[in-house]
Amino acid sequence: MSKVKVGVAGYGVIGQRLADGVARQEDMELIGVADVAPTLPVRALAERGMPYRLFTAAPGAEDVLSAAGIKVSGTFADLIGDVDIMLDAAPGGIGAKNKEQYLAAGVKAVFQGGESGKIADVFFHGYANYAKGVGQNYLKLTSCNTTGLIRAVDALDKAVGITKVAITIIRRVADPGDTHRGLVDSLQIEPIPNHQAVDLMEIMPHVDATGLLVHTPITHGHIITIVATPKKPISDGEAIDIFRAHPRVRSVRIADGFTTNTSLFNYARFLGHPRGDMYEIGLFEETVGHSGDDLMFAINIPQESVTIPETIDAIRAAIPMQEDQAEALALTNRYLGME
Repeated sequence: MSKVKVGVAGYGVIGQRLADGVARQEDMELIGVADVAPTLPVRALAERGMPYRLFTAAPGAEDVLSAAGIKVSGTFADLIGDVDIMLDAAPGGIGAKNKEQYLAAGVKAVFQGGESGKIADVFFHGYANYAKGVGQNYLKLTSCNTTGLIRAVDALDKAVGITKVAITIIRRVADPGDTHRGLVDSLQIEPIPNHQAVDLMEIMPHVDATGLLVHTPITHGHIITIVATPKKPISDGEAIDIFRAHPRVRSVRIADGFTTNTSLFNYARFLGHPRGDMYEIGLFEETVGHSGDDLMFAINIPQESVTIPETIDAIRAAIPMQEDQAEALALTNRYLGME
């Protein structure tokens, strides 16, 4: 079977990580990435010897990129014409415009969580509703927080059944490079329910979810606390064992030094992961406990990289490369080093 040809639109926070993730899949071929300006990631790509071919994402971009000494391999149309599927990581709203070109070329696409839900045929998560994405043309990922949240809730749901969850998201205010958002010294709260709870219910309609969100003046990762009501009793130890067994959950102990969101980021750097990326969510074992029959726990969300595995799953579903969920996820996990 020939490799599935993949293109990436937008070489920013998510796009560069999607390119790396696709390049690690032995049954996929990264044809190239597209962008419009000599941003720092694009400049770094050029300085690294252009390991991925760069295409222009808009008219006039070639002049700007060439003036910066950055080699261009063609236009956005050239890239679209040579792929089976596009991963769209362009800024929110641009994906809708790009979709017009995907439709005209008869090319499938996967969009990130920042796009409107109307853009896709399926709101997708690899673990919770893989079957719904099989053979579909346009899939949209959940946001970084929702992706990690669903991993944790779905793991428990498959083991004991979950009827409802209440979540609190302590949300980093911006990505590390987003200095345009300003420097802040406050905690900003939003009304309930937050969109992550609403989105979880769309993916997992049998779970009643609500939650609140607090923006915090940090950049490396979100923390989510979850109170889940199980259908049958589950002990703290049994819950921890479920999380330990999940390929996309890194179960850690506060006693071992994992005391902060940044301890997980630093650990990824100690492991030698590019950019300090970690695909797994972090589960703090000492936060697993009970309030009556309800199970409580806290997870860390590495916002820049957590959606990459589920995006790879979406390629496998949409083409479709594998119709069987277990087979597809096992391949994604293996190639990304999460077995």
